[in-house]
Amino acid sequence: MQQTTVKTKSESSAIWNETDRRMMARALELATQGVGRVSPGPLVGCVLAHKDGQIVGEGFYLFEQVKHAETIAIEQAGSRARGATAYISLEPHAHYGRTPPCTDALISAGIRRVVAPIEDPNPVVSGKGFSHLSASGIEVSRGLLAAEAERVNEKYIYFMRTGRPFVHLKIATSLDGKIATRTGDSRWITGEESRARVHELRHEHDAILVGAGTVAADDPLLTDRSGKPRRRPLLRVVLDGQLKTGAESHLARTARETPVLVFASPSTAKAQTSLERTGVEVMKSPSEGYDLEPVLAELRGRDIQSVLVEGGAKVAGAFLDAGLVNKVTVFVAPLIIGGSDAPSAIGGLGAAKIADAWHLENIEIVKHGDDLEITGYPVEETFRPKLSR
Repeated sequence: MQQTTVKTKSESSAIWNETDRRMMARALELATQGVGRVSPGPLVGCVLAHKDGQIVGEGFYLFEQVKHAETIAIEQAGSRARGATAYISLEPHAHYGRTPPCTDALISAGIRRVVAPIEDPNPVVSGKGFSHLSASGIEVSRGLLAAEAERVNEKYIYFMRTGRPFVHLKIATSLDGKIATRTGDSRWITGEESRARVHELRHEHDAILVGAGTVAADDPLLTDRSGKPRRRPLLRVVLDGQLKTGAESHLARTARETPVLVFASPSTAKAQTSLERTGVEVMKSPSEGYDLEPVLAELRGRDIQSVLVEGGAKVAGAFLDAGLVNKVTVFVAPLIIGGSDAPSAIGGLGAAKIADAWHLENIEIVKHGDDLEITGYPVEETFRPKLSR
């Protein structure tokens, strides 16, 4: 697999040495082992090491294990923790929650120095952990690999700062921007390697969201088939104003194993009863159209930290027009479908002028077989809602 990355943000070389960088990179690597198993909490990794670079303890956080990464690393190190530096991917907490304060554990273990890239945006934690450590005489260094740490915890950080789930828009398209042929055939535009990668993306998120058109056209399962463990099942969300999703659909038939939440208009009582008998949960939307703010608010109330939006064109366009997309991934296959009646990847209002087009930055390009995976982040100024222009 080939990868091209256009993103760089380095820290001051005068503050940290090569051992510091190597240990922090390891802490971030450990943190990612909790993907799918920590939400709605953060991904946290911890490495304890001495000046000579000898690692004496490691740990990463899993929600169900309760113990935090710092505590696990300290227990592994035992007496060797005394005098060590703790490299932690996120500010340690100083309050009593599900566990005692991690700062207390670090202080009691005799840690001499803590290196952490960023503050925890949780207002209960933010800054308090660093202050507690400093007041106890522990040297605290902040900022090492900060950009990388923010990327690892991008969903948690956004969720904490805004009170809204992180929205990741995923599209699979031909070279000419089509998501199906004029007859509606869409299986498969991308290759097997890309489809496996999509399941990895599903594994990273708490929910997956599509429109009624995608359900009608593809009858998808929308499950996480990455084979990796996850703490809670992937919530499958459908925007279906007229409640066209049938009781015989794959979604309905598997609703008791993997949850399905459908947003429908208030005028669908009869169809709602039929669908709910299968285990599907139906919520009434305040309008017939795609009113996305209440949808995201409902998901936030369920502690859904992140949503992968998979389609179709109307849903993708609605999220873009509303300025509610935080990340975009497009899988491009080397196909030309053609046809003026073949559906394009993005619907909605769209840009009136090229100057109004949505711009992405921090682009990453990865090759999967013959396909390209292109991922980027919105340039904030261009992702204002189009209707406000």
